[in-house]
Amino acid sequence: MSQLVLKGKRAVVTGGSGVLGRAMALALAEDGATVYLGARSLASAQKALNTVEASPEVLARVRPLLFDVLDAASLKEAAALVESEGGADILVNAAGGNRPAASTTPERDFFALDLGAVEEVMQLNFHGTLWATQAFGAGMARRQQGCIIHITSMAAVRPLTKVVGYSAAKAAVVNFTQWLAVHLAQTHGPGLRVNAIAPGFFLTEQNRYLMLQEDGSLTERAQTILAHTPQNRFGAPEDLLSTLRWLVHPHSRFVTGVVIPVDGGFSAFGGV
Repeated sequence: MSQLVLKGKRAVVTGGSGVLGRAMALALAEDGATVYLGARSLASAQKALNTVEASPEVLARVRPLLFDVLDAASLKEAAALVESEGGADILVNAAGGNRPAASTTPERDFFALDLGAVEEVMQLNFHGTLWATQAFGAGMARRQQGCIIHITSMAAVRPLTKVVGYSAAKAAVVNFTQWLAVHLAQTHGPGLRVNAIAPGFFLTEQNRYLMLQEDGSLTERAQTILAHTPQNRFGAPEDLLSTLRWLVHPHSRFVTGVVIPVDGGFSAFGGV
């Protein structure tokens, strides 16, 4: 991507204080966009920014924006602030996560699964994506121009053991991506695009309990994952950035309704 190709654009990144959201927010800022880094508290936003290495010029283009994707009032207030400054051109829905009680374990069979935890995971991943899109996407629809990127998961594309709630929620995000791409193009014009990125296995704060033992060694599940990932490694946050940059680039104006795996070959490997 040419330098500062996003100059003059405004981008909102939900879940911006997370490992992946933070990396994507910085990439958009590096390319010239003014980036609203979504977080539930100023402390979490500042902590995220304090852990990155970027030039003062790039960091000056990143602004904390406080809201909770499951709080309608905070979303409305945050969206109004962005609109008052010209409105979002790009929305990256990176907020999400899992809950241990929404996954099966040897001690917790499917039939004993905590339905409240499953609903919580569904709300965070799917409802939060939908509500944030309503809040920040309404201005895009009025302007008939905008690019929306949802972050889903390989768990949505290939059913994985244990993560019942998370897989279902991310599969809903995939379906929503395709539905919304059609709806916006037909109802509000071809200047609105919706796509998704489906990361493979990345180490985040949300999944470390599944991947690493207390001593830092790999769990049996992590070893199985790497054995089924042809590149034989976990993804790094920067591995997502070229795909993000491609999808938001003005030259990608004919790309909408697609889900791009970034997974080290996991989705292509049959296990033999």
